[in-house]
Amino acid sequence: MRPSHLAMSLIGAVFALAAAAQAEPAQVKVETGLLAGEAHDGVAVYRNIPFAAPPVDALRWAPPAKAPAWSGVRDAVKVGPSCVQPMTSDGSPNSGGANGPMSEDCLQLNVYTPTGAKGAPVMVWIHGGSHRTGAGWVYDGTNFAKDGVILVTINYRLGPLGYFAHPSLTKAAKPGEPLGNYGLMDQIAALKWVQHNIQAFGGDPKRVTVFGESAGGMSTLALLATPSTKGLYKQAMVQSGGGWFAPTSLTAKEADGLKALKAMGVEGADATQLRALSAADLVAKIGGSFGPFVDGKLMTETPSQAFAAGRAADVPLVIGSNSGEDSLMGPWSPSMAAMIPPAARSIYVQEAAAGDEVLARAIFTDRIMGAPARWVARTAAGGQPTWLYHFSYVGSRFRPVVTRAFHAAEIQYVFHYWGRRTPLSVVSDQDQAMASLMHSCWVAFAKTGRPDCATGPAWPAYTAASDQLMEFGDQSGVIAHFRQLQMDAQDTTNLPSLKLAN
Repeated sequence: MRPSHLAMSLIGAVFALAAAAQAEPAQVKVETGLLAGEAHDGVAVYRNIPFAAPPVDALRWAPPAKAPAWSGVRDAVKVGPSCVQPMTSDGSPNSGGANGPMSEDCLQLNVYTPTGAKGAPVMVWIHGGSHRTGAGWVYDGTNFAKDGVILVTINYRLGPLGYFAHPSLTKAAKPGEPLGNYGLMDQIAALKWVQHNIQAFGGDPKRVTVFGESAGGMSTLALLATPSTKGLYKQAMVQSGGGWFAPTSLTAKEADGLKALKAMGVEGADATQLRALSAADLVAKIGGSFGPFVDGKLMTETPSQAFAAGRAADVPLVIGSNSGEDSLMGPWSPSMAAMIPPAARSIYVQEAAAGDEVLARAIFTDRIMGAPARWVARTAAGGQPTWLYHFSYVGSRFRPVVTRAFHAAEIQYVFHYWGRRTPLSVVSDQDQAMASLMHSCWVAFAKTGRPDCATGPAWPAYTAASDQLMEFGDQSGVIAHFRQLQMDAQDTTNLPSLKLAN
């Protein structure tokens, strides 16, 4: 039997709808040339956009240079390579969520924008990963764009390619040129690119929120403490970025660089010879901690010193941490008990009664993230408003094995995006409700400068007197004097080591 004309019409309509649902080309012109991205369901996406020249050859361990222009139309549909970093041997995502191709030529960003946007607020996301792993393409900004916010995700140089100093590089540098903080310089270059180009995507360069998690949160605090970033953003959000930075000098970093290369068998090399070393070898063989430090030119003081002295950028700020930041501690060993200060047992009474591991993990969480976030909120509260939060929600799929919100657990809820490794079948209605709540707070902050969440109680700005924060948990709400005894003890113990101004 032949299908009727009606049936044929219906079949044609179905195919037409299916075709319409597919991504459509979307073009935009930026300073360096024409881009061809894709649009789907009211969101246009442009990926792998260069914001600086490839940091290779003479530009390795140098400030980022202007991105070269291109002729014709540049494909902006496919993601670009991640910056060089340790990858897993089986090709699965590493601790920063990155896998696949990587390259030193990685200074690119991605833009998610509402189709037809005009004067939209902009959020620039700085990914985490201990300044050693991760990539901007890992994070999907579709739901921000659907809610009227342009999201920009960026790459920046990592590990020894991003934060490295050596006497030979110092000697070869131009007078007054910043040194060592190449990852931070990349972030600044990306923010400058946003200022110059975001209007082409329908964004307002005067309404930029910079935000990040972990290393990205630390980077955000460093940006707030760097005078040359003034005017590149209007407000900031820090997710599990700490707030206490021990001073480290360029001289100390140079000594670290000498030691690291000596262990690789490299001594007496000039800058040209250093820049010819294998990037893969450098990343694989140079360990230690990485991140922004005081080089005396770009960064003249630590973020802690800048906040303590009132010199950090005075902008609206959201800052907070998670209940299970001790996931960064790794496995427990009974030998760690010897590191617990005796005085802590009289302050962390409940935790001490539960055993040494519980006590040590509570101290770690408060010391690394909780107390520094409260301290930053307190020091910043005298200027533009600051909001403090505590994230304790545990996703349904992790219960009952997991009892605290591990480091980075909040990201899925902020983005309202479950990632490449979480099927929706394991996401509960309660999880979706938490994502709707947190995402709405972040969107509201981007739009208005206030985290006015769509549901729940009003989130009050932080003051030292009220000492209030918003808890995002099974029972979300405002809490006053959260763990005040423990946080005060952390302040007393740790602030003297930060070399703050009196």
